[in-house]
Amino acid sequence: MPQPDDRDLRHQARMLRKKAVIDERIANAGGDCGVLLVLGGNGKGKSSSAFGMLARALGHGMRCGVVQFIKGRNSTGEELFFRRFPDEVSYHVMGEGFTWETQDRQRDIAAAQAAWIKARELLADPAIGLVVLDELNIALEHGYLELDQVLEDLQARPAMQHVVVTGRGAKPELVELADTVTEMGMVKHAFAAGIRAQKGVEL
Repeated sequence: MPQPDDRDLRHQARMLRKKAVIDERIANAGGDCGVLLVLGGNGKGKSSSAFGMLARALGHGMRCGVVQFIKGRNSTGEELFFRRFPDEVSYHVMGEGFTWETQDRQRDIAAAQAAWIKARELLADPAIGLVVLDELNIALEHGYLELDQVLEDLQARPAMQHVVVTGRGAKPELVELADTVTEMGMVKHAFAAGIRAQKGVEL
């Protein structure tokens, strides 16, 4: 059996030190509570990440809710998939399409406010373990909803309920309230090269 060289031994020593640090952090993080996550930025992957967490939650037997604030004119792959689980996922597509398509601010406001009424129902239900509020950041950025009311409702949710908010332009107040915030950065996107949105990737 070959003997470890100096590089292998240094690696082992580093990993032992790292394990001690991580083990200590895990031991000190003993509390459980509902987590508010905000996924923003201009890069691709915000909704994809949220729906990945939805799949995880379902895998653990949790009941979940989804409210989509902007998307709505065309069915997406995630909607078609998660609607296969009506007893586990309460799925609501409340938008009427992207704002540059609707071109009607008052209609967009009415749709967003109806969506928030549905979201509040989910946020008030302790049986719902995870709520995805897809593109809520867009509705807030355009002023379709009262930010203070949204923040109040998020804070009043059941103690163990997780919420994932997606969309560009997250409000600083929402970022401040959140427990976990991820900014998706854009390095490169196929659309810039003239490749349209594809099923299974964007749709």
